[in-house]
Amino acid sequence: MSFVIDPSHPSLPGHFPGAPVVPGVLVLEQVFAAIEAAHGPLGAIRLPQVKFVQPLLPGEQADVELAEVAIEGEAPRWRFRVLRGDALIASGEVASA
Repeated sequence: MSFVIDPSHPSLPGHFPGAPVVPGVLVLEQVFAAIEAAHGPLGAIRLPQVKFVQPLLPGEQADVELAEVAIEGEAPRWRFRVLRGDALIASGEVASA
């Protein structure tokens, strides 16, 4: 799933004034949307691991890659990567609580 955070998004002026960077929570929101598009509503979740490697700038296109992790007897879990071209922006795991 591809996404672009519009440069007029209301969270950007405070993050950071004069040099806006897309907040990590907006990147994660796109990860959740990609999971829900493929698997339905998430409900309560946990984030056992998340790492932000590079900033994403407003107006840049990024892509969410997902891989479902199936562990018998455990709640659904997904590994994700957010990429800008070949550059890794963020990676981690989302688990149903």
